[in-house]
Amino acid sequence: MEMTNNKKRVTIQVYGMVQGVFFRANTRDFAQKLGLKGTVRNVRDGSVEIVAEGEEEDLTKLISFARVGPPSAKVYNTDVKWEDSKEDLPNFKITY
Repeated sequence: MEMTNNKKRVTIQVYGMVQGVFFRANTRDFAQKLGLKGTVRNVRDGSVEIVAEGEEEDLTKLISFARVGPPSAKVYNTDVKWEDSKEDLPNFKITY
């Protein structure tokens, strides 16, 4: 039986009131529960950038989470870019 690799990479740019509302910590915790690898960071323009790798189904769950965020966040827009997995990301963490 042939094993298929469903691993993908997704970059999610999240716009809105997403800094100073525990968006990064909540994203890290959610992604770790899904077993994803990657990073989440604040961007100077006020957005949050998430780069994650894992199974496509789990990445889709992360995208759904990012479109809402934690209760104190107000997400206005998300840009999502899919790529093939590069398998070069650490266990999911916040970067600065």
